[in-house]
Amino acid sequence: MKVADLNEDEFVALMGRVIEEKFRELFDPDSGLELRDDFVKDLEMSISDKERISFDEVKRRLGLN
Repeated sequence: MKVADLNEDEFVALMGRVIEEKFRELFDPDSGLELRDDFVKDLEMSISDKERISFDEVKRRLGLN
């Protein structure tokens, strides 16, 4: 299909998708990348763990007080 074949609404929708994609690329360079399987498994395990620590504790452990 050629751009010339699009009606006005289809053209506007297409341009919106193109612009949105470009903004994502500019502001999120990782957009569209896939996560490695081992990372996904570690993340799922972390999410399922019920033990939580506060943000202040995280900062203390990292020496960011």
